[in-house]
Amino acid sequence: MHELSALLREYDRARAYTDDLWRDLTPDEVTWRPHEDSSAIGWHLGHQAHVAHFMIRNLTAAEPSPDPELDGLMDSANPEKFRGALPTIERLSTFRTTVAERVHTRIADIAGGTVNSPGQMTIVAGHLLTALINHEYQHDQWISEVRADNLGHALPPDPVADGLGRVDGYLVLDL
Repeated sequence: MHELSALLREYDRARAYTDDLWRDLTPDEVTWRPHEDSSAIGWHLGHQAHVAHFMIRNLTAAEPSPDPELDGLMDSANPEKFRGALPTIERLSTFRTTVAERVHTRIADIAGGTVNSPGQMTIVAGHLLTALINHEYQHDQWISEVRADNLGHALPPDPVADGLGRVDGYLVLDL
């Protein structure tokens, strides 16, 4: 149970770092695309949450999407030109918050042993959270590059945590 709590804190740290990368940007900067075959920062924000929802849903608990209309838009299997227009910043933020709350709720259920096969689910949850954390940081790298290189904004300092470092330029939690 302690390990899952620590990983949830790391998930929150990764999400907070993402917020540091975009919360001070204008809506136009969040929705701007460097070129036609490139995704906007806003897409990456929705995609991070979309993947978290689908991983939790498919690996630990079947539940409906918090915003079904965003599912196709935020799915990286759909080419950029077929994804459609981004939702408002408020809707993206709400989607991210709702998904994070669901992650916390499901992991708390697993840590509390109130699920079927709690031992097996604990192992799945640990690997799942590590993957979610690293996926968050994976997209943070792209957001960072657009923020700094294209939009000219300074980058916040990297988060600091045991096991957190850079591999191939990406922040990675390596336990």
